[in-house]
Amino acid sequence: MKFINKLLFRLLYSWMYIHALLPFKVLYFLSDCLYILLYYVVGYRKKVVRTNLKNSFPEKSESKLLEIEKKFYKHFCDYFLETIKLLHISDEEIQKRIVFENPEVLQAEIDKGRSGFLFLGHYGNWEWVPSLTLCFKEDLTLGQIYKPLKSKAVDAIFLKTRSRFGSVGIPKSDTYREIVRWKHEGRQSLIGFMADQTPSYNNIHHWTNFLNQDTPVFTGVERIARKVGGYVAYMDIQKVKRGYYRCRFEMLSTHPETEEEMAITENYIRMIEKTILREPAYWLWTHKRWKYQREN
Repeated sequence: MKFINKLLFRLLYSWMYIHALLPFKVLYFLSDCLYILLYYVVGYRKKVVRTNLKNSFPEKSESKLLEIEKKFYKHFCDYFLETIKLLHISDEEIQKRIVFENPEVLQAEIDKGRSGFLFLGHYGNWEWVPSLTLCFKEDLTLGQIYKPLKSKAVDAIFLKTRSRFGSVGIPKSDTYREIVRWKHEGRQSLIGFMADQTPSYNNIHHWTNFLNQDTPVFTGVERIARKVGGYVAYMDIQKVKRGYYRCRFEMLSTHPETEEEMAITENYIRMIEKTILREPAYWLWTHKRWKYQREN
């Protein structure tokens, strides 16, 4: 099995690296072709996307929903090819394509020697976000929480891609343990959480209204921040044009232990909702976000 995983890794990695060598113009041509295949031929999760959009925007017409749907699939294909490009892109190029406009919001806390937590969502191209490490010259560890994939070969490729700029992947099941260990080691860190998707059924502790629907949300980030201390910020991503993104930070709390319970989580939900409403097509609509119903 180890041999098969290694072989699969080498084959997939080689295939992706060859594509990563291509210029963006060629990659976007391939993305256009992939869109036709994915949307019109395969119909990848089209029913899920259509249901999510209809329930999230009951006020929009069928024609407007269809417009958002098609725009989403085009962006989704761009996202896939842009992620592959991470295997062969210079620091200078990535800094031109994803700009962090106000890192001083975080720098003020970093200068105090503090660690923090960063809320973001599956919006725009979140795979490019780890290039944030290029903004800070300090000995700051950027951590990202991830759920290991079933395929060890594919999982290894994603880890290699996501660590392109020096960030560290933390398996979801090890989150709290690693954060505490880093704190005891005196390691200054900024840990990113993609907290806009569905928690497992046994980890549902809070419900809210999100995109016009009763929605269970992750509360782990807030609970961890209260226990170990550290600031909590949100990163708003905006797609400027094809292949270019702009990010802005907003501090949610410098001392989360002083906030009312669930206040930080609620603020994050309102912020990611605002990001999505500004341009809905760039959020990950293929996820079964509302598969659980609140019990009476």
